[in-house]
Amino acid sequence: MKVAINQPFTFPYIGFYQLVSVVDKFIFYDDVTYMKQSWINRNRILINGKDHFFTIQLENASSFKLISDTCIRDNPVTIEKMLKTFQQAYAKAPYASQILPIIEDCLKATHSERRISKIAYISIKSVCDYLGIKTEFEFSSDKYAHTKGFGRKERLFEILRLNNATDYVNLPGGTGLYSKDEFIRRGYRLHFIDRGDIVYKQFNNEFVPWLSMIDVLMFNSVKETKALLAKCTLV
Repeated sequence: MKVAINQPFTFPYIGFYQLVSVVDKFIFYDDVTYMKQSWINRNRILINGKDHFFTIQLENASSFKLISDTCIRDNPVTIEKMLKTFQQAYAKAPYASQILPIIEDCLKATHSERRISKIAYISIKSVCDYLGIKTEFEFSSDKYAHTKGFGRKERLFEILRLNNATDYVNLPGGTGLYSKDEFIRRGYRLHFIDRGDIVYKQFNNEFVPWLSMIDVLMFNSVKETKALLAKCTLV
């Protein structure tokens, strides 16, 4: 079994979905501390040919709080303004009619679900459903809370053991954190995602890379998006 573990991000970039697509189980690491200026509650979209951040406002966000305990600020007006920003930015995109309802459903879920970890999950799962990605999802706070007192690496290896994992797959940013030799000694294969060359047409602008998956979906069909996902390799 191939397993990936990562913090929950809201409508993350395509590399995140490549990671999701190549594993059997994806575990959201949500019982770790929230990091400000991370991708948990924000990402970038294209507005007038330039990259711009969209951010879901949080209530008393702090590096002393767990992600699972971090809640969205209850402000329906802000959510509606954010939705209008997406609508205006991508009104003329070829797949806007398919993707805007997905975004709307996710943002409107904030009216009843306050935890940012769950909203991030909804954003990721909704895209996976749209693309037909069948990866199983879990939350570390639900299934592996008893491992929270372990050291960082020991907790990871314990989660892998509990899942009878054979392989652990990580994003490129993890290359400085983990050693393949160490994983082999523990009985697992360690892989990193090589994202490949991701380029597609964005209106008639110069291409802006690594925006939110929203941007990819606005300009690519399901078949085209799957082809972009398939550009990744495990190294």
